[in-house]
Amino acid sequence: MNTQELAKNFWRDGYLVLEDFFSAQLMDEYQELILDHFGASPDFLHTDEFLQKSATEVIPWFPQQEGRHQFDTVEQDTRLTTLTDAILGEGWYPLYCMTMFSRQGTKGQAWHQDCDPQQNADKFNVNRLIYTEDIRESIGGQTLVIPGSHRRGTITIGEVDEDFPDQVTLTPCKGTLVLLHGHTWHRVRPVVGGYRVSTNYRCCPKGTPEEITDICVYRNMRYQFATSSIVEDRLAGEV
Repeated sequence: MNTQELAKNFWRDGYLVLEDFFSAQLMDEYQELILDHFGASPDFLHTDEFLQKSATEVIPWFPQQEGRHQFDTVEQDTRLTTLTDAILGEGWYPLYCMTMFSRQGTKGQAWHQDCDPQQNADKFNVNRLIYTEDIRESIGGQTLVIPGSHRRGTITIGEVDEDFPDQVTLTPCKGTLVLLHGHTWHRVRPVVGGYRVSTNYRCCPKGTPEEITDICVYRNMRYQFATSSIVEDRLAGEV
């Protein structure tokens, strides 16, 4: 693994995809734990207002916070930490491990940035996403990204699920690792069959506030998770 070349590609595109990074055996172990936690039809945790305006129907779980130390295996993988070192430099730190579950018939996620470039263009998080099951056409839930958009500033105002001419579709298979800059514009397509699962080992460069992902920027709003409230209606221009 040429970590310096991979880091260069990450900073060029704002994302990185590495297939077959984790073993099928480990992914199967994680998948069993995830499905045991969520069951067949878990409840949403966000407010109805957020679900409606964000077109985001994802249910989070923080397994390490519940003592599920099996999820430490990925976080402590030396290949992952070495790659993160190459991308972020010394002093980066992990935020949390968050598993995201989407039920059949849900909207996925609208275009957004995980943290707000307007607050500080030099402060951001990195998503380190693993996939414990294939993302398939019959299931939906593919991730769309816009290469280089982490350098464009705040995501534009407009339709929350608009197609862009330069968007790229990611369809990760079991064992794939995807790294995604927190300012990269991205969304997830609707889940049309079964369910969709991904697990995110978020991290930040040295000096980044731990609450960097508290305010998420959508094309139609800024949303603060700590207060479960819309802090700006971008379509109306109101704060």
